[in-house]
Amino acid sequence: MQIRFADSRPAGDYALVLPIGGKDRSSLKSLGASQQAVSGGLDRQRFEGEASTTSEQFADENGSVRRLLVVGTGMGVSPAEAAEKLGGTAVAKLQTSGEKKAVIDLSGLGYDEDAAARVGLGAALRAWRYDRYRTKLKDNQKATLGEIVVVGGGSGAAKRYEQRWAPVVEGVSLTRELVTEPANIIYPETFVERVRASIKGSGLEVEMLDRAAMEKLGMGALLGVAQGSVREARLLVLKWNGGGKSGQPTAFVGKGVTFDTGGISIKPAAGMEAMKWDMGGAGAVAGAMKALALRKAKANIVGICGLVENMPGGNAQRPGDVVTTMSGQTVEVINTDAEGRLVLADAVTYVQRNFKPSTIIDLATLTGAILISLGHEWAGLFSNDDALAENLQKAGEESGDKLWRMPMAEPFDRLIDSPIADMKNVGPREGGSITAAQFIQRFVKNGVKWAHVDMAGKAWADKAAPTYDKGATGFGVRLLDQYVADVLER
Repeated sequence: MQIRFADSRPAGDYALVLPIGGKDRSSLKSLGASQQAVSGGLDRQRFEGEASTTSEQFADENGSVRRLLVVGTGMGVSPAEAAEKLGGTAVAKLQTSGEKKAVIDLSGLGYDEDAAARVGLGAALRAWRYDRYRTKLKDNQKATLGEIVVVGGGSGAAKRYEQRWAPVVEGVSLTRELVTEPANIIYPETFVERVRASIKGSGLEVEMLDRAAMEKLGMGALLGVAQGSVREARLLVLKWNGGGKSGQPTAFVGKGVTFDTGGISIKPAAGMEAMKWDMGGAGAVAGAMKALALRKAKANIVGICGLVENMPGGNAQRPGDVVTTMSGQTVEVINTDAEGRLVLADAVTYVQRNFKPSTIIDLATLTGAILISLGHEWAGLFSNDDALAENLQKAGEESGDKLWRMPMAEPFDRLIDSPIADMKNVGPREGGSITAAQFIQRFVKNGVKWAHVDMAGKAWADKAAPTYDKGATGFGVRLLDQYVADVLER
């Protein structure tokens, strides 16, 4: 999708998008003689300008017919949120309409350059599709809309979009691609290859550890998950040094289970195909690192992706096995379907030992239990630091990747004590997302600020939203990007 900005409406053939907030229809004045007919049409449809509502009409313009899309922006909504919903809603409605170009006219709305740029952001995010494997699309299913022109956003909107938001679109797109690809295409080795190709020229430094290297480091937890698969594990390291050589970096750590059968503790067959997106946390870390590099973020960040496939092969890990983690702590594996925390345990230890970060934020599609608590509306947030948690929640509100903080406490930690090892990888059914977080915390060193984001309900969506269609959402990229902008670049 090409996003452009202009001071006035261009000549030529295009669909015109006019925003209306509540019952204020002043934007219709630009329609001239067609204003009364369009306004009457809105009355007949009971259109009240609520956020993301639409009315599609056709207006006479100097003897020719122009498609007109009226989009509600709501009342009492922040300009940033309203702007993104406006751009996304317009694209969702027009993407397969047959129109090749649309003009979104913001004249009279009073949008500043950032709000105008966010209209382009919402449009670009919503335009993302992945039709690589769809060979028999009907003509009316194919995307035709290729260009959005945002009018009336001020002279700085184009620069704001290119410098701040276009890199985020690139990062989210990478994450969605990784999450969408099937597990026979994206597995640990090809995940690394796809990311390498995508970030080429970005300035990111890349390292990769194979099985032999991880065995040498003693990563028994991560490798234990991978041992049932013919796909060998990988640890992907992405480094961005935009803040100079001084100071400790911030670390982003992502769970990258490229397919999760549950291992010997095998999942039910129904719905197992969805487990291709169990690498959503690692996908988000890769996408966020790309976005930060492309916009030249003034911060030092290291991204770690622990990549495995969890399969029930003849060499697979068994319930009851005891593994030794890179930290030296031992884990009794009660359930092989609680594998993500084992991957994160060694990844968190690795990043602390090699990069000594001041802060670690891990992202993982970790537990079904978080769905029981928060559904598909929020991701769960767990942290050992109140200020870090507050900053992440604020970043979540600003970016739309919303978080809800969950409790952590010593009584929950006791639930994962093992009678034969330092800990077991699951506790009782109750508080399952909390005991999973307590497990990860056992690998965080004293003095390191840490937050865990359980995004099991957010990596994939079964219903469309203003800035994404059904499928991969790209959750986590904007959260991390906004956190860096709010905290590390201030």
